[in-house]
Amino acid sequence: MTGVAIIDYGMGNLRSMAKALEHVGAQSIVVTADAETVAHAERVVFPGQGAVRDCMSALQRNELIDVLGQTAAERPFLGVCMGMQALMSVSEENEGVRALDFLPGSVRHFRHLTAAHPGLKIPHMGWNSLCRMREHPLWEGIEVGAWFYFVHSYYVAPADEHLVLAQAEYGATFAAAIGRDNIFATQFHPEKSQQAGLRLLENFIRWDGYVQNRY
Repeated sequence: MTGVAIIDYGMGNLRSMAKALEHVGAQSIVVTADAETVAHAERVVFPGQGAVRDCMSALQRNELIDVLGQTAAERPFLGVCMGMQALMSVSEENEGVRALDFLPGSVRHFRHLTAAHPGLKIPHMGWNSLCRMREHPLWEGIEVGAWFYFVHSYYVAPADEHLVLAQAEYGATFAAAIGRDNIFATQFHPEKSQQAGLRLLENFIRWDGYVQNRY
């Protein structure tokens, strides 16, 4: 059985994620677009960057949508950047795109947050500290207020505030990490976030998918 399946749908620096997971001790890492391989993985990482329309098209083309739904319901699942945004119901990118709808909410352009701050550039790119909203096993050993690396023009607006695990600020606060049950997703790139990011990935490969006080 594959230890960690990294979803390859042609978008994102998959090698960086694989190398980071290898660095923190992950075993049997496979970068794959094969649905059967993903279905038998112990845990799944859904990374990515680019446009949500291209992401959804690639997932459909590789017949990955059903298996992503299965794994996101059953085992430790980590979404990163586009892999976080695609989990939502809908994105306003590309004039509106239906996403996976694994978690309720929408993806919105940063202009909604930065309109009152014309000096802020879009995309939001660089380091931001996090304000944790809820405790989670993946925060273990990470300093409160730790800094993580972001590159994005859109942000997630969950329909349920209890999904928000951490916030960051750029013009206004936005969801930097969300999760429910065995799903944990980040807008930031842990594989590019030095020691704090590596510790989060290490926590992920040790995580059994259980969260106290699940809802």
